[in-house]
Order: sequence, then C-alpha cells, then structure tokens
Amino acid sequence: MYSPSVGDRLESLDTPSMIVDLDLMEGNITQLFNTLQPTNCNIRPHLKTTKSVILARKLEAAGAKGCCVAKVSEAEIVAAAGFDDILITCEIIGKPKVKRLVEMFQTHRNIRIVVDCETGAAAINDELAQSGVSEPISVLIDLDVGLGRTGAAAGNPALTLAKYLATLPYMRLIGIQGYEGHLQHLHDRHDRKDRCLQSMKTLVDTAEMLRKENFNIEVVTTGGTGTAEFCATVPGVTELQPGSFIFMDTDYRNAVGPFYSNSLTLLSTVISKQGDRRVTIDAGLKSLTTDSGLAECKDPRYKHQNMGDEHGSLSWEDGVPNLEIGDRVEMIPSHIDPTINLHDFYYAHRKGIIEEIWSVDTRGKVQ
Repeated sequence: MYSPSVGDRLESLDTPSMIVDLDLMEGNITQLFNTLQPTNCNIRPHLKTTKSVILARKLEAAGAKGCCVAKVSEAEIVAAAGFDDILITCEIIGKPKVKRLVEMFQTHRNIRIVVDCETGAAAINDELAQSGVSEPISVLIDLDVGLGRTGAAAGNPALTLAKYLATLPYMRLIGIQGYEGHLQHLHDRHDRKDRCLQSMKTLVDTAEMLRKENFNIEVVTTGGTGTAEFCATVPGVTELQPGSFIFMDTDYRNAVGPFYSNSLTLLSTVISKQGDRRVTIDAGLKSLTTDSGLAECKDPRYKHQNMGDEHGSLSWEDGVPNLEIGDRVEMIPSHIDPTINLHDFYYAHRKGIIEEIWSVDTRGKVQ
C-alpha cells in the first residue's frame, strides 16, 4: 500500500503532491517575526491558510500569541488539539453554527468571536443563556474598513452596536477587528501603504471613539500578509493576523515581491506529450485553484494552462530544454488557501529528503 515515510526522497512521492521546502518556510517565519515582533504588536497567525495543528504549534514556538480561524468547524479541530486562545474571524450566524459555538465555549472559555449586527449578537447571547454557562464570551466588533464584505460601519453604527452589546449579559466587548482584504494584493507598494493607513485610521479612530464612551477596547486586530508591516506602525493597533506569509503564492509574490519565498509547491508529473513543445501534466482544477489566476511553473520558462479537472499543460519556446513523459515539475499555486484545502497532506522536505508529513487537519471545514 502506498505510504510515504519520513526519510524518503521526493522522487518516491506519487503526484500531484503538495511539498514544502523547510528551509524556505522557516526563513519566512523568521522574516515575519523579526519584522513584526519589535513593533510590540501581538502576532495572531491566521490558520485558514495552513489548516494544520502542527504548523500552529510551530508558529506558537516562534512567538505567536494565540491564533485565528475563519469558521467554527475549524475552531473545533484546533481547540480539540489543545489550543484555547482562538479568534474566529467570521460572523457566526444560524442556529446550527451558534449551537456548535456554545458547545465549544463550555470547555474552551478563551475563544473570541466577532459580531457586526444586533441579530447575530442576540442569537449567540440567547444560546449562551440557555446553556447554563456562568460567564460571557469575549466579543470584538467587526468593522468595515473598506472591504465591503462584512462589518459594522465606522462611527455611530459601531457605537450603537457597542451599546447594544453592553445590554447582553453573555457578551463581553473586548475589542474591534478590521480586515483590509481589498488591499492585500495591490502591486504598487506606496498605494498599498497609503490606502492601508487610511483603513487603519478608520479602525483606530472608531476604537478611540468607543473608549471615550467608556467601552474597554483592549484589542485592535487587523492586517494580512500584504499589509501587516504597515498596520504595525499605526498607534492603537495591538494585534496582527498574517497567514499566507508562511507559504506564499503567485498573487502575494506579485504584490509583496521577494520579502517572503514561495516555500510550497505542487509536485506534478508529465503524463503526455502534445507536439514538439507542449506537454500535459497531472495537476488540474482538483489540485490547483484558479480564482487568482493560473498557477505557474517554478521554472518560468514553461508556461502553464489549465486543461480541466485532472490535467494542465506546459509549453515552451524554441531553445528551452524539452520536457519528456515522466519528468517532474513543481507548480507554484496562485492562491494558497483554497489550494491547500484540496489536499490531505503536506510533505515537508529539506534538500529533497522528507523530514515531516503533516495532515491538513481542517480541510473542508467551511461551516
């Protein structure tokens, strides 16, 4: 039975396989923490990228303070693995989801959530009341800082929500969250910085307004891989939520440049030759997502096209070495988070020798 093991060479892997260059990944972690820790902002990495308990522990060892997840189902897996300081960054709406949250909160009291409306807050408060818990859950107001996806509007709408939360006995307002996701991949660094600082002004000004109304806003959390370095310079920001930095993808590489390395690639095999300078590989839509464009071959001389669920193609110009049936190539994902969600395992190697095998623990946990 096929069963890759630590100590095997990459050549032993079947394809497509998700592989991680440990030297590059560890360099990314070092780079991020060396850059951000001196700012005195807490680093709360977003595990919606890695979806891995082992990697959460590696980030904790590097200096992370808690972690983020996007969904309740992710939090359930991470909490069961022994993590307690978890921020769920998406709104929790709907009775089944609220019930799951409250069940988890009964044994993991350091879970934090976000709300952006009275309806959502009331439903969680009511479920907590019925559960018999004796203490409130920690809540952050999710603020729209320009993304236009979720979040209360800045200013009086956020204040109105804060006042409503103060009437709910099982809600304890501790902070405010704002995610400038619309700015993460802007290619012009100066434009990205300027617009990020505008979003941060919205965030910290609202936090200060709430403090002036006697709300205890301890946490102001924000930032992603493309903006965290700018967010960290803003007085009043207390916490950063980068995620993709650990592996990167072509989308972030094109925006951020060589600040971090593409440490994760997809190992693929040439399975058919279609003409003099075109081959088919065994990685298609079930292996590499295309929402941020096509993946790229690690060797840029070979141009990639998608060919359906199971296949892709590589083509090249005259004078470039030919690829032959059975050859292997490494593909760089265009969007790392949903690509990882397509796979069961990471094969982490150092100079071609597999050192660790990690499961994608929260694969498919989208509820």
